Amino acid sequence: MDIETPQDAANHAVMLAFGRLQGAANRLEYLLGRALEQECGITHLEFEVLLILARAGEPGMSMRAISQEQVLTTGGATRVIDRLEREGLVARTQHPTDKRGRLAKLTPKGAETLVHAANVHLENIKRHFLAPLPEGHRERFAEDLKLLSHAARDALPPLK
Repeated sequence: MDIETPQDAANHAVMLAFGRLQGAANRLEYLLGRALEQECGITHLEFEVLLILARAGEPGMSMRAISQEQVLTTGGATRVIDRLEREGLVARTQHPTDKRGRLAKLTPKGAETLVHAANVHLENIKRHFLAPLPEGHRERFAEDLKLLSHAARDALPPLK
C-alpha cells in the first residue's frame, strides 16, 4: 500500500499530478467559458453542443446522440437544445426514419455564431492553454490528453 498517513495522501506524486490536472481544467473552463459568455453570449456547454452539431452535419443529431457525445443525460441535452433553439441557433427537424424522433441541427445564425465563438475560443486557448507550455511539449501533451479522454470515455457506462 502506497498511502498510510494523511501526509502520504496529501503528498503522493500521482495524487498531486491528478489534482493539478483537475485544477488546471477547472480554471481553464472558468476563464474560457467566461470569455465565451461575455464575448459571444453563449455558455461553454452551448458552444460544445454547437460544435457537435457542426460535426454531425445533415440531417442533424438526436438528443440521445448529443447526450452521449457531451456526457449529459438526454434531458440535459434537451434543455441545452431548447435554449439554443430559443436563440435561433438550432432548429429541430423530423427524423427521416423515426416518425416520433426529432433531430437538432445548426441554423445559419447558429453557424455564424459558432464561427465567431470558435475564433474567440481559439485565441483564448492559445493564450491560456498553449502559451504557458514549452513549444516542444505541446504536440505530445495534446496526444496524451487525447489518450486520457478516450480511455475515460470508454470506461463510462452508457447514459440513459
